Order: sequence, then C-alpha cells, then structure tokens
Amino acid sequence: MSGPGRLDRPGAPTSPGAWEEGSEEWIAAGTDVGEDRAAGRPTTAADDPHPVRTAGDGWRGPGGARPTPTRRTGADPVKALMHRHRDLCERAVDPLEIAAGLEVHGITDRTAARFLHRDVFSLAEEMYARVPRDAEASPLAPALTIPRARADWILLTLLPGVLCAAAVTALHLTHGRSRLIAAAAGAFVVALALRAALARGPFATADRTNPTATRTCWLIAYALLGDGLLRAAAAGGPDALPTGTAEGPWPFAAAPVLALALSCAPAAWCAHLLAVRARRKLSASRGLGEFATSVKPLLLGTFALYLCALTALLTLTTTVLDEPAAYPQTLTLGALLLLARLLTAHGFTHAPALVLTAAAAAETTALTSLFAARLPGCAWLATPTQGLVDALGPAAIPTLACGAGALTLLIHATRTLTRASAHVRQDQR
Repeated sequence: MSGPGRLDRPGAPTSPGAWEEGSEEWIAAGTDVGEDRAAGRPTTAADDPHPVRTAGDGWRGPGGARPTPTRRTGADPVKALMHRHRDLCERAVDPLEIAAGLEVHGITDRTAARFLHRDVFSLAEEMYARVPRDAEASPLAPALTIPRARADWILLTLLPGVLCAAAVTALHLTHGRSRLIAAAAGAFVVALALRAALARGPFATADRTNPTATRTCWLIAYALLGDGLLRAAAAGGPDALPTGTAEGPWPFAAAPVLALALSCAPAAWCAHLLAVRARRKLSASRGLGEFATSVKPLLLGTFALYLCALTALLTLTTTVLDEPAAYPQTLTLGALLLLARLLTAHGFTHAPALVLTAAAAAETTALTSLFAARLPGCAWLATPTQGLVDALGPAAIPTLACGAGALTLLIHATRTLTRASAHVRQDQR
C-alpha cells in the first residue's frame, strides 16, 4: 500500500505474520497513532508508544557499546484493526462477511478512508487477504451463497392455508357441539402447520423458540372473534357464546383468518425474493451507502407485493364465504405480521416483540374497558373505546393498533434490513 495505484489492492502480509507482536503491543498502548498517520494528521514523539532510540540520540547499550542504527517504521493501522476484530477475520468465509461485521461495529465508508481505502468493502478485502490460512486452502474467496427455493418449505407454506380452508368447510357442515369440536381441532392443526412453515425457508430463524408466538396467536384470534365481541359488548352483550357462524350473537369472521393463512405462501415468496435480490446487490455493491440505497426500494416493493396478494386473497375469501369485507384491519394485521417475521428472521427480535406486545395490549385494553365499565362507578372507562366504536366502527380498534405497529416496524425495517450485515449469513434451513 505504498503507492496510489495500490490503495485498494489486497495483498499478503509482508511482516513475519498477520498477527505480529509489534502491532498487538501498539494497540495495548491505547493510542491511534497509525490511524492518525493514515488520515494525514501530524503526530509527535510523545504519541508513539514505541519510539526507536538510535545512536544519534546519545544512547548506549550495555558496556557502552553503541547500537546499530535502526530505521524508524510506522505502525500498520490495517493490521491494528485486524487485531481488534481478530475473531471476525479468522472465522470469515469471504470478504463480504468481514465488511458486514465492520458495519455492525460502526465502521463506515468514511472511516475506511482513514485506512487509505475508498470503502468498507475494499478494506474488508485487504483484511481477508492478510489472514493467514492453510497452504491447501484455496486463495480465492468463495462466492456469496444465493438462497434457493426448496420443495420442502414451498409445500409447508401452502399447508396452513389448505388446513384452514378445511377447518372453515367443517364449520359450515357441522352444528352444535360438533361445530365447536371442529373449530378447536381446526385451530390446533392450523397452528401446528403455521409453526412448521415458519421453521423452514426464508422465515426460519437460528433460535427455534418463538417469543412472539403468544402475541401473534392473540392478534389472529382477535381477527376471528374480536370485532364481533367488541360490537356485542358495546351494545350491552354478548348474550350467548359464539356459534361459529357470521349470523350469531357473537359472530365469527372466518374470511380474514382464511386469507391470512392462505397468504403464508406469497409472504414466503416475497421474503425469498428479498433475500435473493439483496444477496445479488450485495455482491455488486462497492459501498455500504450504495447497498442501502439499492435495497430500500426492493424492500418496499416486496412489502407492497405482499399487500396486493393479501388483498386479492381477502377479496376471494369474502366472496366465497359471503362475509362483510374487512380490508383495513386484515391488511394492517398482515403487514404487521410480515414485517415482524422478516425482522425476526434476520436477527432483529427486540422491536417486533415490543410492537406485537403493544398491539395486543391495545386490543385487550379496548375489550376489557367495555366490560370493566359495567362495574359501579366505572362507566368512564368505556368512554375512549365507545367513542371510537360509535364514530368509526369496531374495525377502528384493530386497524389503529396494527396499523401503528406496522408503520413503526416498516420504518425500523428500512433502517435495519438495508444493512449488509442483515443479508450475509442468513442461511436457509
């Protein structure tokens, strides 16, 4: 890296090893002299943790002998950076993984300029080339893996919709206690199928536990029963248990749930499309900013594509089941669940858990406030919910709760899923 033509050219280390002791001691001194020199800032002798004493300084060794004059050399800032991220460099299988790791640690293209590189990708290429490897290892970095669609997860994503359609059919063909048994059995098998679909393919996560499963189940159950219960509670009921039909005192809304179950397949395909196109853009990008700019329209496009598919499925299910259309609450719930799962699959679990909890809590509060208002002296508790129901209808509660959550996660996703680190090591299971 001595000339302008070699600034971005990775090469083998010229020192005895990539992890030489001098650079490690230079880091232990707690200074950034090498980085200051790389950035062109002046340094003083006091800034150098290892000044070299020469014969011209009047220093003599043991016995009065003058030491051999030694040429003063500057510390290597890139090697110092490799020491700081030694584990990352040693386990990386390609330069892109190092670039993603540097991004996580806050190193940007502007920081890479201090190391005489035009961007983080170029800096990562030199760091990858400097790591000592076995002689039999291939000198060429393996290509970035592009995820492929597999038959197992494709079939699993179709399973929730098929079983949910079978359960809805059973509800329309049974009566009385048999209908309740069919509803319970259908909910159980659909939940198992949904769990299996999320364990494979683009929605799979490294952690097999699902901390948001309870919130997700509540939101789906509210889509099935919540609006009917809220309408009945606002009118002073309900007077009876649900009968599994849309005409009962506590009506079911099977069309939204069936549409959401059927949308598992297009949701998985949209997530797969995002993963494939993002990997390709990552391979072609030469800067973190350039990658983020190119991935953001892709993220928004796949999100819009899923909403279009969900709208078509909801139109189909409401027509077939002859139920009232529930577009606002169903589309906002579908958007919320898709974004939450995308973020979770890419390792961002904190925000989805908080947003899903907030949405479920908002719906629960709206329902409980109507029943709590029936206690003596507590009529004021129902005022906010009753006002929303009277002005906008029962659909306003889930629409506002899920819509605000989906908007929050969408903003969060445009900041996190556009990072290179979110798309490097997302191996499909």
